[in-house]
Amino acid sequence: QVQLVESGGGLVQAGGSLRLSCAASGSIFSINAMNWYRQAPGKERELVATISRGGSKYYADSVKGRFTISRDSAKNTLYLQMNSLKPEDTAMYYCALRRSAAEAYWGQGTQVTVSS
Repeated sequence: QVQLVESGGGLVQAGGSLRLSCAASGSIFSINAMNWYRQAPGKERELVATISRGGSKYYADSVKGRFTISRDSAKNTLYLQMNSLKPEDTAMYYCALRRSAAEAYWGQGTQVTVSS
């Protein structure tokens, strides 16, 4: 079993920055991808960023150039650095680890609110 705990969310003004953290514990092995998702009220869940086991990265077009995904293997922690935040970035942000198509683990989420 894998446990994920997100932190770092909060209320910021447009143009500000936040760094989200996702601390992982438990049976962490053979992880194929580590992801950040977000979901805003009235909208579908959106994949924000991915880092693969090999270190390749993917970003949604809406955040490319502003967000950076990274990991710290020594701390078993996934990060999402968010710069130049916009009101449309307001959402609940979730960390997800995927071992296979049938086996994924989710955290409880951390709220990010960006005021104009």
